This record gives sequence, C-alpha cells and structure tokens, in this order.
Amino acid sequence: MSDVPRRSSTLEQRGIDHVPAAERHGKPWHLFTLWFASNVQITGLVNGALAVTIGLDLPWAIFSILVGNLIGGVFMAYHSVQGPKLGIPQMIQSRAQFGFYGAILPVAIVVAMYFGFALEGAVVNGHAVANWIHVPYAAGVILSNLATLAVAVVGYKLIHSVSKYLSVVSGVVFLALFVQLARHLPGHYQGTSVNAGTVLLAISIFASWQITWAPYVSDYSRYLPESTPAKATFWWTYLGAAVGGSWVMVIGALAAVVGGDALGNDSIGFLAHQFPAVSGLLAAALFLGGIPGSAQSPYGAFLTALSGVSPTGRAKAAPRTRTLFTVGFTTVTTLLALLVGSNTMELFQNIILILLYLLIPWTAINLTDYYLVRHGEYEVQEFFRKDGRYGRCDTGAVVIFLLTIAAELPFINSPVYEGPLAKVFGGADISWIVGLVVGSLAYYLHATRRQARALTATAQGDSAEPADSSALPAAGAPSPDAA
Repeated sequence: MSDVPRRSSTLEQRGIDHVPAAERHGKPWHLFTLWFASNVQITGLVNGALAVTIGLDLPWAIFSILVGNLIGGVFMAYHSVQGPKLGIPQMIQSRAQFGFYGAILPVAIVVAMYFGFALEGAVVNGHAVANWIHVPYAAGVILSNLATLAVAVVGYKLIHSVSKYLSVVSGVVFLALFVQLARHLPGHYQGTSVNAGTVLLAISIFASWQITWAPYVSDYSRYLPESTPAKATFWWTYLGAAVGGSWVMVIGALAAVVGGDALGNDSIGFLAHQFPAVSGLLAAALFLGGIPGSAQSPYGAFLTALSGVSPTGRAKAAPRTRTLFTVGFTTVTTLLALLVGSNTMELFQNIILILLYLLIPWTAINLTDYYLVRHGEYEVQEFFRKDGRYGRCDTGAVVIFLLTIAAELPFINSPVYEGPLAKVFGGADISWIVGLVVGSLAYYLHATRRQARALTATAQGDSAEPADSSALPAAGAPSPDAA
C-alpha cells in the first residue's frame, strides 16, 4: 500500500487505499450537508409514509418516526467517526473483525443492499423526470440514472459538493410541502391498526433506514483530517441524518394521510401538484434533491466490491475502474427498474426490512470491535495483508454473524415472513434489538478471549499466533471520544 500523495483533482484518484495526511481536506460540518441531502429527499419521504400505510394514525406515526430515526442514527453516526481516524472506506475495516477472506460475507450482503436502494431510487426518480419533462417512464429512469452515474463516476468531492447546494434546495422545498400538507390534513383520521405491534414494526422500519447507512458512512468522512474531533464528526453526521431524516419522514406521514393511494402510485407527481403553478419546477427540485443519495449507491458499491476482491486496496487506474464498475452497476439497476414499475411502497418496505435483519449483526460486531475491544487503535497497513495481523478468516466472528441472524428470525415481522415470537407479541418486530444485543455480547466475549489467548501465547514465547497488543476492553457505553 502506498501513501504517496496524488495530484489534486475533482476526479477522485483513489480506490479503497489509505488516504494520507497530505490529501486530507474538508470540515466536519460538510458531513451535515451530505447526510441532510441524503435523507431529506423523496425516498426518505416515501419511507415516512409507510407508518401510515401499515395502519398507524398520525400521532403514533410521528412518534414511531422520531424514535426509530433518533435511535438508529446513533449507530450510523458512530460509524462516521471511524473515517477520519482510519482514512479508509467502511467495509475494508471488516477485515479486522472477520479476517481477510471472512469479510467477503458481509461485503456481499452490502453490495446487494446497494442494488436494493439503487433500484428504489431509480423507480422514484424515474417518475420524477417523466413528470418533469413529460416523457415515458422508461426514458425518465434512463435520464435520472445517467445524472446519478455522472456524480458517482467523479467521486467523493463531487458528491460532497452537490450535497452542499442541494441540501439548501431540499430544505426549502420540503419546508413548503410541510406547510402545504399540514393545511390540508383531514379533521379526523383513524389508523386501521394502532397497537403496540404495529408501532414497534414502524420503529423497526425507521431505525433500519438509519442503520442501513452504516456500511458506507465512513466512506464520506475518510478524507477529513485525522485531527478532526470525534465529537464533531459524530454530531454533524447525527444532525444531518437522524434529525433531517425524522423531519422528512414526518412530512411523508402527512402526505400519506392527505394523499392516500395517490402518494404510493406516483409520489413525486402527487407532491408536485401541491403547487400546480410551479409543479414542473417542484418535480425538478425533488429529482435533483435525490441525486446525492442515489449517487452513493453505485459509488459505495464500487468501494465495497473492491474491498472484497483487492488485497492491496489499490485499483489500477482507479478512476477508470470506478467508471467501468458504476456503468455496469447502473445498467443493471436501470433494467430492473423498468421491470419493477411503480410499486414503490411495498418494494421499499421489503428492501429495508430484509437489509435490517442482515446488517444488524455486522454493525453490532463492527462497533463493538472499534469502541469496546480495540478502542479505535488499528494498524491500517494490516488491512491490506492476507496473512497479516487480522488473519485470513476469523471463524468465530463469521459464526457469530450467522447465529445472530438466526437469533433474529423468531422476532421478525415482514411482508414475507412472520416469526413465532413476533406473532406472540402481536406483530411487534424487535429483531433489530435482539440482533444488536446478541451480536455485541457474543462478539465482545469472543474478541476478549481471542486477545487473552494472544497475550498468553506472547508471554510464553509462542510466536505461532500474532499477538494483538490492544488493551483489554473497558466496560461501559461507547462514546464519540473513544476514537
């Protein structure tokens, strides 16, 4: 791995290799505009509408939105702290927990996640462009994906730059929609399924929105200077994602109450016609506002896939490799979007719930390792060595990952499967809580035993197993200062 500085360019030159001090740039508040723009957009609104779609009335929908986002956002913001500290993308860090080859398992799941979100974005944005310039849906999908592709190809700097401007645009647009929709709320609206089970299911949906950002949060903080305060990284990320996400989802719940099926059938068309005189301009703003979040799918999928196939972290001619990958990725999602059509509500609910069950064990293991086991102290060069300090495969971590998914199964309540304990609890889905607790505790015990064995082997002069010199973990909740 080489830390030789590369020439300054808007076109990102690096792949997943370490970003040296000479190339670090940016301010912590840039994370706010990035995550605000990524959350305050049309797919965030559609997600918020699900609270009403599954049967909650407006007060309980708002309660579920706030609880889910504010809790889920904590985990994604803790991941953001890792970027400036380590200077590498998020998923390459999994090699420290799972081993060089063992990390391929969560990597494959995350790549599938990117396809899911890209598909949803293509469907929603395709309708936006079609309504804006009056072209068929297929043409709208193609044009919207070309705009997304252009940003993803250029990379990190452009994603951050467009987020700065579009966060302002989206803020103004959604403020206007909030006021307009609030004016048209019906005097009385009764939910069809207001009970504890539905509330917990809704909270799971909104927590999952935030937690599914986790596998790529530090991709967008890794160029910040290493001296960036951990608290600043955490709070700017949290405010943009959790608070911004809560706000736009509340607007989504309002829209679902006012619009009903019209929102699900054509979300952007419904919203644009809230202001008939400027509906075309509003559709354009809604489409443009979704670009930063949409661009993160092909860009992040490239970084994640590369971490699964590149031992050294380097990609020969990284910009060219990124271009080829993102073009292929976008082509596939375009074709899928043309086949899926407009069933956005059901599609999106299925995608985010399935991903929640799969990603919870990863985020539990990753955060436990970073904050409670190694306290942010890693040898970055060892991430890029097959037979280095972190080994080829940590079988224990892989088994814990799979067993944690199994532990979640009885508590799952999704459109395709309802676990036996979820039925007992009246449809409540607490699988994500079970996954966090089981994954964190199991990995903590595994990692501390692994460290104890390594220290014992060192004391006995046995060099067969590399010693992990990290201090034994301290008890207590993680803090942003831990980095």
